Amino acid sequence: MLKRGSSDDTFSIHPLVHSWARLRLKPEPQREAETAKEAFEIIVSGLQSLSEQSTADWVFERQVMPHINAMTKHMPSQCLAFNLQDGACVLGNVFSRHGRYKQAMEWHERALAGCEKALGVDHPSTLHTVYSMAIAFERQGQYEKALEWYERALAGCEKALGVEHPHTLQTVNNMAVIFGNQGQYEKALEWYGRALAGCEKALRVQHPHTLQTVNNMAVIFGTQGQYEKALSWYERALAGREKALGVDHPGTLTTVYNMALVFDRQGQYGKALEWYERALAGREKALGVEHPHTLHTVNNMAVIFDKQGQYEKALGWYERALAGREKALGVDHPDTLDTVHNMAVRFANQGQYEKALEWFERALAGYEKALGVHHPRTQKTLRCLVNLHESGQTEQAHSLQARFDASQSPHN
Repeated sequence: MLKRGSSDDTFSIHPLVHSWARLRLKPEPQREAETAKEAFEIIVSGLQSLSEQSTADWVFERQVMPHINAMTKHMPSQCLAFNLQDGACVLGNVFSRHGRYKQAMEWHERALAGCEKALGVDHPSTLHTVYSMAIAFERQGQYEKALEWYERALAGCEKALGVEHPHTLQTVNNMAVIFGNQGQYEKALEWYGRALAGCEKALRVQHPHTLQTVNNMAVIFGTQGQYEKALSWYERALAGREKALGVDHPGTLTTVYNMALVFDRQGQYGKALEWYERALAGREKALGVEHPHTLHTVNNMAVIFDKQGQYEKALGWYERALAGREKALGVDHPDTLDTVHNMAVRFANQGQYEKALEWFERALAGYEKALGVHHPRTQKTLRCLVNLHESGQTEQAHSLQARFDASQSPHN
């Protein structure tokens, strides 16, 4: 019914469906709720089969989002009485993936209210929505809130599905991710160990879920500076993923990318570039040149050139990452702002302080809008602005320092 057009910025509806829709879109008030429900179902049906791993699907989601917003404006409150909860969760996940967290939470809340009313608090569909809300909070850096929702999802999954069900173990894995993001590394390893033991028992050692946990444990070791241990676990994950998924599978390429990060942290920039180049080539082939994962690799290659003092080369790669992210994600997406921040650092390293200030301020304004003043990315950029002004002994340094102190979250 709903098909992507021949160009990148269009989609089409079958003529019969189009004619039917025009007939249905009559102004009678009594038809309004039914028409909104039908429009909702058409949009959801066009999104349910999409994959996060496809650039074309990613771009298509961005094209459909304005139509979702337009539909919502015309959706009367009584529409929420329909059994739309699964579709509402689909739309929540779409907005969450694209950094539109306010809209994501609105749809997740609609989905949750519908699921709880129609199915009960422990139904798998309800728990899936709870899990999706936790992911949305995690992406915003609201880790305590994310943990609350993961804990609710975990308790429900253990009760409804059992402690060794893949959905239960995936929730355990994601809670470990949160602990790692909070710097609670031993707790993270404890929860990863639980997830790993469960996956190995319930699934198998080469199962993608098992290998995901192996990869994630390697992330913790790398963050702790245990680089040899990290590489050993990454090698296990890589060998398993190459065998189970293939060398060009996005999961395999994630491990390749993570190994590049370890070499980067060790200061082995030549080796890091080799692994980033392997990840980039694979992601361009498997996902496309404008996919967020591909662009993440482009951004990090620019960082390496920056560290090597190859500033012009770094700038070229940053510009490629920025142009791609602005197109694929939008100018205010946190990943886009990461590149803006990195370009500011690059200008500061070259002594181009006015330009650096301009780019840091752009990043700061975007982070504050997208993530809030307490998010680590916002505070990192604000700290850089403070340091830049202090190095220039400007009066603004004092006000920025006060602003930075006020932004400190009690959890940091």
